[in-house]
Amino acid sequence: MMRKRNWIHYAGRVFNWRERYNLILSALDFQLTAGRFAGHFEELLEEYITVSHALLVNSGSSANLLALTALKLNPDDEVITVAAAFPTTVAPIVQNNLIPVFVDVDLGTYNAIPEQIEEAIDPRTRAIFLAHTLGNPFDVDRITALANKHRLWLIEDNCDALGSKYKGCLTGTFGHLSTSSFYPAHHITTGEGGCVMTDDDELAQVVASLRDWGRDCVCPPGKSGVCGKRFTRQFGSLPPGYDHKYVYSHIGYNLKMTEMQAAIGVAQMDKLPRFVQARKRNFAALLQGLKKYEDRLLLPRATENSDPSWFGFIITVREGAGFSRAELVDHLERHRIETRNLFGGNLTRQPAFVNIKKRQVGDLRNTDYIMNNSFFIGVYPGIGPMQIDYMLATIDDFMEC
Repeated sequence: MMRKRNWIHYAGRVFNWRERYNLILSALDFQLTAGRFAGHFEELLEEYITVSHALLVNSGSSANLLALTALKLNPDDEVITVAAAFPTTVAPIVQNNLIPVFVDVDLGTYNAIPEQIEEAIDPRTRAIFLAHTLGNPFDVDRITALANKHRLWLIEDNCDALGSKYKGCLTGTFGHLSTSSFYPAHHITTGEGGCVMTDDDELAQVVASLRDWGRDCVCPPGKSGVCGKRFTRQFGSLPPGYDHKYVYSHIGYNLKMTEMQAAIGVAQMDKLPRFVQARKRNFAALLQGLKKYEDRLLLPRATENSDPSWFGFIITVREGAGFSRAELVDHLERHRIETRNLFGGNLTRQPAFVNIKKRQVGDLRNTDYIMNNSFFIGVYPGIGPMQIDYMLATIDDFMEC
């Protein structure tokens, strides 16, 4: 009997004995909460991204929540974003009682159309919150220019784009804040986990407070006196000299990463450059192999001046192709090639978002087209040349039917 072919997943963990070794070391330390590995992981991220502050959290979704909450916007202020997105880019806007303003995206890059962002700006607009879609940077020059011109905050959701570059600079360095995710599908993994990054000292302090129960104290877990304020200050109407470890300056959460997760992250950082190159190599091979079908398939293109660290290879079935997305996806899945839609498709049509307070520019025509006709396949480092050849051959078989 012929052995059944393994699935070619759209994403997955890539690790070796080093992650296990670090995990065992952290378990033997039994620190559990953030300790030496967490501090080292933050330092490695700061050095890699070239930011002053990397603040580890328990997920990329929490990172998005903290980044937006740290801006301290007022209820019904507006935040410009896209509906062709993962829901936790938009959810923090709603969770903060703000109003998302949705703009359409470009077919091919799948990023926000700058002209629509400019059209969306009105007196209530306070921020722009965008992801680099599937690792493809948005038009950084034009969008940062709009943010600067209108004095708007800019948050980069960099969860799918660790290692991507725009004009030679890494994404995650252009906004006032940026976020990363270390979920197993992403460029490096800690299982669950994420990070908020910024060069702004004040914003970093607010994010840290919101992450750590809302406390005012900046002393690391399990340590006292680092901030020099423990019994020496008056805070609000608390008694003079009230223990600073129990002074709360924000309505916060507990969204910290564990030490064991950070230990895995430290080992993953050593592999990140190789992971990025593997993603680029796999993307290039798929692009080259599918170019002959550009009359029927819209293939992805990198934003001008960018060098993406691709999260996936997105394919859009063109009008008049002679087949539907559902038919092509069914063929791939039957041949054990895993696919995913572009996340929520059009979030304004998702049950959770239908009745929220929102505004949109235009009819989101491209977003609807993506919802109905786009999907992506994997380029993650667990995919090698044999899997790429099989993916291309499987698509060849479908196209030749």
